[in-house]
Amino acid sequence: MSIVLEVDGISKSFDGQAGAKAVLSDVSFHVKEGEFVSLIGPSGSGKTTLFHLIGGLAKPTGGDIRIHGRSTVGERGNIAYMPQQASLMPWLTVAANIELALDIAGIDRQDARSMAREWLERVGLKDGIAESYPNLLSGGMQQRVSFLRALLSPQPLMCLDEPFGALDALTRMQMQSWLLSLWEENRRTVLLVTHSIEEALLLSDRILVLSTAPAAVIREITVPFSRPRKDALWSNPDFNELKREIYDLLKPVR
Repeated sequence: MSIVLEVDGISKSFDGQAGAKAVLSDVSFHVKEGEFVSLIGPSGSGKTTLFHLIGGLAKPTGGDIRIHGRSTVGERGNIAYMPQQASLMPWLTVAANIELALDIAGIDRQDARSMAREWLERVGLKDGIAESYPNLLSGGMQQRVSFLRALLSPQPLMCLDEPFGALDALTRMQMQSWLLSLWEENRRTVLLVTHSIEEALLLSDRILVLSTAPAAVIREITVPFSRPRKDALWSNPDFNELKREIYDLLKPVR
């Protein structure tokens, strides 16, 4: 598999009243084509800052970011991004929200319209939902639309930033299973930020564990469970052993 994303020695500091504050320190990793990789770390460890750097919204203090071997530091438009909140435009219908994202990505409007409606039906959002407005949808349904918008965007890398963090526990579990089944069909290259150890283990091929700020990668874990993943995985002793191992890595040092 070819390497889609390379994060090479990335550091980031912010200037403050007390001087420069280091958030990221010499962070390096890669994501291969068709791979699902999760970043997990304590709150405030710089995970979202790292996403901003990968997406070109900010520039690192040091290091390089390459997509398909080309440096993209400070360059926008190279990733498909799914934020913590669905961030759908309330004045547009569900279908129009997806069409707009595809239109901005350079896809022909007629093709974007056909793709939006075809995929809404494929992921179970039918019965008039395409012409509904976002405020009429549940939180889980809004996140489905947001994920579909990212999935259909032509960029080579999908970055998912705590996409289910605002959902209740049951809806979150349902959305994890839904995302997993949809990803299995398409195998897009995904980088996920999450605070949930269970979510990372359920979804990922590899997990990168970050330290407290200034964040560095302190462990890379290859998830050993075969695909497709099943709900029974939650009761697997190896699953729970890995969960404890990651939890221990994330515990604050006293």
